[in-house]
Order: sequence, then structure tokens, then C-alpha cells
Amino acid sequence: KILSQFDLALVARPTRAFSEQEKYVLDQYLMKGGRMLWLVEAIPFSLDSLYQHEGVSVALYNDLNLTDQFFRYGFRIEPVLIKDLYCAPILLAREQGRDASYQPVPWFYHPLVSDNPQHPITKNVGNTLFRFANRIDTLPSNTKKTALLSSSKRSKVVGVPLEIRLDEVASPPDPETYSNGDQLLAVLLEGSFTSAYRNRVKPLVAPDDRSQSDTTKMIVVADGDLIRNQVQQGRPLELGYDKWTNKFYSNKEFLLNSVNYLLDDIGLVVLRSKELSVAFLDLEKVKDDRELWQVVNLGVPVGLLACFGLLFQWWRSRKYGE
Repeated sequence: KILSQFDLALVARPTRAFSEQEKYVLDQYLMKGGRMLWLVEAIPFSLDSLYQHEGVSVALYNDLNLTDQFFRYGFRIEPVLIKDLYCAPILLAREQGRDASYQPVPWFYHPLVSDNPQHPITKNVGNTLFRFANRIDTLPSNTKKTALLSSSKRSKVVGVPLEIRLDEVASPPDPETYSNGDQLLAVLLEGSFTSAYRNRVKPLVAPDDRSQSDTTKMIVVADGDLIRNQVQQGRPLELGYDKWTNKFYSNKEFLLNSVNYLLDDIGLVVLRSKELSVAFLDLEKVKDDRELWQVVNLGVPVGLLACFGLLFQWWRSRKYGE
């Protein structure tokens, strides 16, 4: 009842399994037309794990108890990690002590996803940074599915459990193994959803239980880190800014567009993604008309000045000649 007062539910990087009661509340919120933005990952892993364990850590599957619910909505998040040759760099120290220097190196677990010009959410957005992202698999359902963000065609899918090491950067990648094609990382679903608790025993007694939703929509992103700010001196930095490489990525723009689209603020999405075209000079025409415009630019001001001088002289002689 409290949740129904809100237009949008944002589920950002949950780490503990949902109870059946919590799932049912979210399900009924969706059934009654609520909009949802899921930023969920099946493998919670970050660079912090490597830094805290001397450069070596293990990525494991974390069951959030959402698989059956997502399956009924028409998608699933697979417990695999995406490596991409087109990726963002991280900084690693080359030396120790006072002589330490930091060098950017490509980190294939951080796919750098370019915008999709076919949809207003991602049109002209720029590169979006994912960190240890999973793959989304769409399933047959009544909803319309639109791919928003995908990895490049030079991607590789790896399963878990998986040992991840920082010293992987010392070995050049084998491009032949990065041949799994583009992998879906963010998807938009629109239409009427079927309840995950249809023809099932309900965990709660709720008034006005529904098994089919009104027309609504949700966006699913297979990476909870997409919405995570970096922190410096105890304060969050702007979303999308990487303090280590001093680079800006388009995470903020993508999330703003996603929220505006889900809330039907389409005008803001279109305005933010508007493309500005700059008119350039026609060099051939400039070359052909060069002499004409030189005469116009030089002759017209001189001619006007001469006319003004003659008129002034005529007026002066007429006034004082009498």
C-alpha cells in the first residue's frame, strides 16, 4: 500500500536474497502499473576484492531468489561475466616505494559500451562504463523487448566460480577467444506483464490481487555498479567520473534518460539526446566566389563612405554657400 504511492521503484545492486513476501509486494506493484528499474547482478564482484586480497580473488554466484520472477517477466540474468576487448582502463603501479608510477592498462572485465542510436534513451549518450557485468537473456513473453546496451562483438563469456587476478594484464589477450559476439547488458520491456504468482499460493493476503498487469514498463541492467559513485575524502564524486583515470563516462546520462522514459517524460529524453548539426562552409563555392566577395567586402564599405562624404560636402556647401 505504501509502495503504490510511488511512480517508480528503483532496485539498485541488492546483495541479499529477497523473501517471498518482498517479491510478492514488488510483483503486485508492477501488476498495478508501477514502473521498475532493476540494476541487478548475479555475481557481486569489484576491484576492491582484488585490492584487499593481494590481487587475487574468486568470483562466485550470489542467488538473489529472483530467477523465477524474472523468468515470468520475460528475461533472466545469467551468472556469467562479460569480458570485452573494447574496455575501460584501470591504473596499476609499475614500481614500489618512492619510485612508484601508475600506468593505465586495459581491464577486460570493464566493458565500455557505446550508445545505441536507435532508441531515445541511448541516442547520443556516449560510452557507458560497466564493471563485472552479467548477461541478460530474453525469453518469449507478451512484452516488447528493446535492447538498450550491449557489449562489442569482440566479447568473451566466462562462467563462475572464477579466479580473477590483477596480473592478468601482464599477458596480452588472445583475440581469437573473444568471439562470443555482442552480449545484452541492458534491456527495456514494455507491455502487459504476467504475475510471477499467478496460479501459485500467495505469501501474503493482499487486497485486489492481480495476475496480469496494466500496460507498464521496466528497464533491466545486469550490473549494479552502473549506479555507484566513486568516493573521495568521504564525499561522493559525480556519477560516471573515474578519479583514477580522470575520465567521464555516460552512466549519469543513461540513468537520467532511463528514469525520464519510465516516467513518460519523453520530452526531456528527446531534448537531452538532441543532435546539434554545425553548418560547414562549401569549400568549392568559396573558391569560385572568392573574388566576388572580396570586391563586395572591400568595395561596398568604401563606396558607402564615399557617398556619405559627397552628401556631407553637398549639404555643407549648400548651407554655408548662401
